[in-house]
Amino acid sequence: MTSPVSRGFHRRRGPAGAEAGKLPPGQHATTDFPVLSAGPTPHVPLTEWTFSIRRGGQALRSWTWPEIQGLPAETVTVDIHCVTRWSKLGTVWRGVPVRTLLDQVGYDAPHVLAFSDGGYTTNLPIGDVSDGRAWLAFDYDGQPLAPEHGGPARLLVPHLYFWKSAKWVRGLELLDRDQPGFWENYGYNNYGDPWREQRYAGD
Repeated sequence: MTSPVSRGFHRRRGPAGAEAGKLPPGQHATTDFPVLSAGPTPHVPLTEWTFSIRRGGQALRSWTWPEIQGLPAETVTVDIHCVTRWSKLGTVWRGVPVRTLLDQVGYDAPHVLAFSDGGYTTNLPIGDVSDGRAWLAFDYDGQPLAPEHGGPARLLVPHLYFWKSAKWVRGLELLDRDQPGFWENYGYNNYGDPWREQRYAGD
């Protein structure tokens, strides 16, 4: 598949000192924030934006933008790792823990499928978004998240390769059975652990 991908970084530097221990195998650190997308950047007015948790295609709960902003949010500093081999260390985000949203609907499904504007999807085990390591992020580096980086809100799951942190996310579908998402259907690894170099199917 050939997809329109925009690229936004030029500087590459090798790991040094303590930084080396923060880089998964095969990654290099960058000070830029590359922009890579599988399609055009959507622009949805905040007055029309919602986030939903669904099951069987039916919404169990939906939040407007003001409602999401009214939930308890966290500021977190995390390293992010792209499957294209760049890593950006010490990034600062603010968002609502996904666990907070799931707790409002009750859930017993083992899997979720994140879905986004533009038709993008990616699959995750429920434990990876309900264990306090995933956020619905709307600020980056103290500013509202820019559209090219997934704003107004994106999924942030920093312990997995960054394609799992779905841009322009609009909700989660609870699933009884795992269902591969967009890139997983094109040969990317179903889980995507950067420390195990799970880039592609079979890794």
